[in-house]
Amino acid sequence: MINDVYNARILALAAEIPRLGRLADADATATAHSRLCGSTVTVDLKMDGDVVTDFAHEVRACALGQASSSIMASHVVGASAQELRDLRERVRAMLKENGPAPDGRWAVLEVLEPVRDYKARHPSTLLTFDAVVDAIGQIEAARAEAAQAAG
Repeated sequence: MINDVYNARILALAAEIPRLGRLADADATATAHSRLCGSTVTVDLKMDGDVVTDFAHEVRACALGQASSSIMASHVVGASAQELRDLRERVRAMLKENGPAPDGRWAVLEVLEPVRDYKARHPSTLLTFDAVVDAIGQIEAARAEAAQAAG
């Protein structure tokens, strides 16, 4: 039942999204868009080495996109690039392959497990994860290019 998806925890997360806005000095900006529902998430990311040091986002999405963005914003600072890549794959597997919910500091993502039964809702739920991984890729590519140019 769709009420399982839009439960009180999801709605509470969607109502209280931290780190809204933009970073003036972001190392990278990435936008993910769902053609299916029109939801869009734009993230600004700052990294020191392999670790996220700052994050901001604009979220124009349904409650599921808002809830997943809220969780991301609450936990992303301090996460490593590989942790975030792995996280995206774990959430994708949770939704699309009946995989387990992430654990540790990302265990709150289990609130999104009911979404697995609603394939049309998967894209908006995954937007924040896709945008963050895209931004990480941009930062790594820029650093590799700068290193190559320098030497």
